[in-house]
Amino acid sequence: MIKVAHASGLRTLTNASQRLALLYLHRHVLRCMSDPRPIGVFDSGIGGLTVVKALCDLLPTENIFYLGDTARVPYGSKSASTVERYSIEMTDMLLGEDVKAVVIACNSASAVALPKLEETLPVPVVGVIKPGAQAAVAATRNRHVGVIGTRATIKSGAYERELGALNPSIRISVRACPLLVPLIEEGWINDELTDRAIARYLGPLTHDGIDTLVLGCTHYPLVADAICRFLTGKVKLVDSAHNCAKAVEQLLNRQSLQAPRDHQGRLQVALTDAPDTFLGVARRTLQLEIGEVQLREVLNPARAL
Repeated sequence: MIKVAHASGLRTLTNASQRLALLYLHRHVLRCMSDPRPIGVFDSGIGGLTVVKALCDLLPTENIFYLGDTARVPYGSKSASTVERYSIEMTDMLLGEDVKAVVIACNSASAVALPKLEETLPVPVVGVIKPGAQAAVAATRNRHVGVIGTRATIKSGAYERELGALNPSIRISVRACPLLVPLIEEGWINDELTDRAIARYLGPLTHDGIDTLVLGCTHYPLVADAICRFLTGKVKLVDSAHNCAKAVEQLLNRQSLQAPRDHQGRLQVALTDAPDTFLGVARRTLQLEIGEVQLREVLNPARAL
């Protein structure tokens, strides 16, 4: 039996009215605990769409606003102070879209800018490095993990610090792979030259005896099949994009920021310069419904492409 407050005092509800009251209460609570605002995602270019794809697959009810800094790509060759400044500018633009959380879909930016953004942003922030490191620690059996990434990511030592903090006994081998991003952006996903570059970069790591490899750049999942062909099943791949999406899901659940369950998520994409051919490569490879792409000047209003 349920009693509810009424103008004339407490009123006892019948079974039918109990069900209606509970249904109303349930819907009201769900509305209070849901948040339809978008998740903001940024990257130095278009490679971060691999994170967007993972988010769309895992969280189909969520709105996503993706901002690619194509005017200043790549971040991997920039200084730490420059990457931090660019990251602050990108997140300022995302906050202008009223995002409920920020995802740094860039290993270089996650490596150097995450602490500053966590300290200054009014919304929660998720990077790609910690989720990838956690997955690698869980996956390795011989406690020898390899990491590949841009020069900036590898030089930062971010993966070594994160992996070492999680398990000090883990041995870590790292390798910068600067040619992979240009090859991927040329669309040479299944190409002999890309296969040769992968073999050249990964050969020393497999020779060292790694049993787990972290893809420490959000471009690299696009050539995961080629990497797997070289590794021949002997090394487990850790995709930072997929693990970042899982970390976002946990964050939304923990802070009651999930979109309504009956909501159909929408993806919006904005870039800071006109896209090159790589946007088409990403669309085809990831099978993302991107729609109209907006062109944004840094810290300025949008205008359509």
